[in-house]
Amino acid sequence: MCMVSEYDEKATSARFIMHVNNDRLKGAGMHKPTVPINTFVYNKGKAQRVTIDEISYMMPAASILPLVSNQHFVFEAPDQLVAWQFNREFYCIVDHDAEVGCVGFLFYGIHHPMFIKLDKSQQEEIQYLEKAFSAEWPSQDPFQGEMLRTLLKHLIIKTTRIAKQQSDCYQQFSDERMDIVRKFSLLLECSFRKEHGVKFYAGALNKSAKTLSNIFALLEQPAPSRLIQNRIILEAKRYLHYTGKTAKEIAYELGFESPAHFSRFFKMYTGINISAFRDSQSAVDILP
Repeated sequence: MCMVSEYDEKATSARFIMHVNNDRLKGAGMHKPTVPINTFVYNKGKAQRVTIDEISYMMPAASILPLVSNQHFVFEAPDQLVAWQFNREFYCIVDHDAEVGCVGFLFYGIHHPMFIKLDKSQQEEIQYLEKAFSAEWPSQDPFQGEMLRTLLKHLIIKTTRIAKQQSDCYQQFSDERMDIVRKFSLLLECSFRKEHGVKFYAGALNKSAKTLSNIFALLEQPAPSRLIQNRIILEAKRYLHYTGKTAKEIAYELGFESPAHFSRFFKMYTGINISAFRDSQSAVDILP
């Protein structure tokens, strides 16, 4: 049975939505910008295909996938999913990172998409939470929002713990050491449009560029310079996929000093020039 339940708090613009077997669940990303909202998707059915920013992946059965607001996503069988969506006014994961510890890992992390597989007991816990959320919707009292936030925090903490158990790096290195990666990831998400050099990120983390690169190598992470380049290219592709912005406009949005500089950067890291990339996407009818 399809169910879409929504909590709206007009005074604060807080918004929380739960989807159960909703065949219309999808993320418009840049194609149709809306209020920024994060999403947890739980696949209760068999493995299915999900397309995120025009790249296709297989989402395993009994797994959870965190998604962020600017991602365009379409599921093969959305009617087999449960999803929870929330905006920062409802619960800001950045401001409350000390409570849930997911920023720069589940959300805005450098390893994405992250498919978090659940064993039998973990599936039962998530299904219990699903029932707890569902039981809360009939309540129409002043405490409903706080109860939903409490359940959401439970979901985030539980998912973060499971994901860390499945991460080789978190098994090998302490949370304290991995926090430098999380802090870098959040800083990158906030700053990549203007700051393209490792020196800025290192300075913000009170490190030298060389020290930061050495730390990432020690923690078996991609080099900071590569992560910065990847993030810029990802955003450039989103603009080219889902907007009608010109190369000049995109160059300005992404902090390049000139369209020519942006074009050289794009060609260097994708192996194709901007016009050829956009033509290839138009040929397969990318835009919905």
